[in-house]
This record gives sequence, structure tokens and C-alpha cells, in this order.
Amino acid sequence: MKKYSIVRIGSEYVVQAGETSILKVSSRREAAKLVTDAAELLQQEPAPVADEHPSIGRDAPEDP
Repeated sequence: MKKYSIVRIGSEYVVQAGETSILKVSSRREAAKLVTDAAELLQQEPAPVADEHPSIGRDAPEDP
């Protein structure tokens, strides 16, 4: 997992992952919440892979 940081630039806060700027927000509280939410999501188990044969597919083309 990358190291996240919050940097103030002017009147905005920039969320960074490592050296890369990810997004800008107007409040430090909002930036901190986004970093916390992202960290929690990264710790969750990955979603199961979808079936190769989904139950909903394209309709077969109709012959005129």
C-alpha cells in the first residue's frame, strides 16, 4: 500500500499517494475522510470474479 499524505496548496488540500497528486478538495477534514475511506477499501477482500457465462447476455441477432 502506498503512503498517503495531505498537502495544503493555497486554499485547497491535495491528497497524494507517494509523490503523485490524486485529487484536490476544499477542506482538510474532507481530505482526511477520503484517505481513511481509501485505506479501508484497500484492506477489504477483493470482489469475486464474474462467471464466464453471465446470466444476462446479448440477444441473438434476428434474421430479416
